[in-house]
Amino acid sequence: MLTLSVSQETDPLGGDAKFTNIEKHRGVSLTAFLIQNSIEDQVSLLFANAAFYLQILPLASPSQLLDLVNLQASFSSRASLLSASISGQNITASHHNGSLSKMYSTSCETLSEDPSKDRAISDMLIDSFGRMHTYLRISLTERCNLRCHYCMPAEGVELTPSPQLLSREEIVRLASLFVSSGVDKIRLTGGEPTIRKDIEELCLELSSLKGLKTLAMTTNGITLGKKLPKLKDSGLNLVNISLDTLVPAKFEFMTRRKGHGRVMESIDAAVKLGYNPVKVNCVVMRGFNDDEICDFVDLTRERPINVRFIEFMPFDGNVWNVKKLVPYAEMLDKVVEKFTGLQRIQDHRTETAKNFRIDGHQGSVSFITSMTEHFCAGCNRLRLLADGNFKVCLFGPSEVSLRDPIRLGEGDDKLREIIGAAVKRKKASHAGMFDLAKTPNRPMIHIGG
Repeated sequence: MLTLSVSQETDPLGGDAKFTNIEKHRGVSLTAFLIQNSIEDQVSLLFANAAFYLQILPLASPSQLLDLVNLQASFSSRASLLSASISGQNITASHHNGSLSKMYSTSCETLSEDPSKDRAISDMLIDSFGRMHTYLRISLTERCNLRCHYCMPAEGVELTPSPQLLSREEIVRLASLFVSSGVDKIRLTGGEPTIRKDIEELCLELSSLKGLKTLAMTTNGITLGKKLPKLKDSGLNLVNISLDTLVPAKFEFMTRRKGHGRVMESIDAAVKLGYNPVKVNCVVMRGFNDDEICDFVDLTRERPINVRFIEFMPFDGNVWNVKKLVPYAEMLDKVVEKFTGLQRIQDHRTETAKNFRIDGHQGSVSFITSMTEHFCAGCNRLRLLADGNFKVCLFGPSEVSLRDPIRLGEGDDKLREIIGAAVKRKKASHAGMFDLAKTPNRPMIHIGG
């Protein structure tokens, strides 16, 4: 058994005690690394890159790393729950106050193959930790027909002048460059992507790129219902619809606009058109919609809907406060208290969400835990903003322009050089939530959902 010098530290969210690492080697905090990542993520990142593994090896052998995982689990019942879930055991969920004890059995689904087995991944898309970035999120516009509190400041934002935004031709050129280098999934975001007048034509061009497997869109659903049939014909094969409340009055308060009924109609339209699953994104905020978690889960009972509960994240202007954050463990407890037969799905190493099925439900529920249990170790995502800036991490302030070299007449080789250099600078993980709250970043409306 590997012995570590550890100390207990109070969880600011009132959860279980956790321990912090005292020993470091070459700047690598091994215990902190293990605490912050799931078992699957630990294995994925530790062994993905030989150079990184050699940094860790002097501290512990692979068997000792497992001892560390077990030690971590002994400090937290939540960690025990998730660890057992990943390893495929029957698990007991014990609430930290001892009031809840339920049994679950986990299920495993066939994982999708490593993308590198299907096609070559350019070195341009591989960072210094061996992570292969095969997923590009493209923000098509900074404009939106809603004014959600967590996305846009009350006073609004200064929009980039239209001439400084990427044209459709520039978007397609950059998308083609990424896809030819190994990207096989593109997600269109905004702002609100459906307000672009050329959205159907753009989808048709992007879906025609050789090597692209998935063309997805994140939308608020206000105008989606009318456009979805043509969007599907244009190659859009995955839809995420943002909806934070099932109560129309609360919707109007949160978005500062009307339109709840139209969003519900868009969800219905997506189901009728055969999208499976129809993903519904719900940002959970204490005192606003945390009392609706189980109502959202009910949406999955009869229809192929995947409700995705998202921890409230800090961005410029959204007045983030830890008191508004509802941690993943608390959300999961709410679901467990009402629904039986909860089964953890074995997620692919690049999955952003922790996914669950419920016995008797056609759909599923997921939790995106960016704040309390980040998933940086398996990150495969890159972002192209509406103004042409390239961003390798949602929470990182670093950006580099791809628009400017295009307009200076640079060729694809130069663009690959710029992209590759940015990807190689990507950090192992983003900062903790309290540091993120103090770090300058753009409003979400500028970055893209």
